[in-house]
Parts: sequence; structure tokens; C-alpha cells
Amino acid sequence: MRLQILPDIEIIEETETELEPFYRVIIHNDHSTPMDFVVHVLKTIFHLANDKAARIMFTVHIYGTAYVQTIAKSEAKKRIDKAHFEANNAGYPLRFTMEPE
Repeated sequence: MRLQILPDIEIIEETETELEPFYRVIIHNDHSTPMDFVVHVLKTIFHLANDKAARIMFTVHIYGTAYVQTIAKSEAKKRIDKAHFEANNAGYPLRFTMEPE
């Protein structure tokens, strides 16, 4: 009979980690940014489907602000900064803000 030696098993207890807070991304209307550019930004930077991007674009056009999405704070900031950079490069005053959920 052959003896088999089992490896030591280390038990790692899961520790509770604090999750990053979620933030709502809000788009603000302006009178200069073309509607197709707004839809383009919502699709490419915020990864929205064409119909949802168009719906948000019309909502912000009519009401002045519109909810875009809720995501982790760091991701919201990254996407907003990218959207502002792209809008600025195109010469448009498109603006997004974020607020805690």
C-alpha cells in the first residue's frame, strides 16, 4: 500500500471590502451642440444603444437635463472627462455632471 501525502491547505477568510459608490451621470442641454454629436458621444463613450442615445438626446433637448446612466464613481468621472475632451476638441460646449446615487 502506498501512502499519499496531501498538500497543506490554507484557508483564506474573505474580508469585507468597501465597494466604490455609484453615481448618476447627467447630461445638460446647450444651444450649440448638434443632436447627432450628442448621440455619437452617448453611443461611443457611454456605450448606449442608438435608440436609447436618441431618446436621451431628445429628453435633454426638451427638459434641459437628462439621466444617462448610473455607474461607479471613477468610471463616471473617466467617461465624463472623455466626453468633455471630445466635445471641446469638436468646439462644442456639451456638458455632463455626476451626482451620488
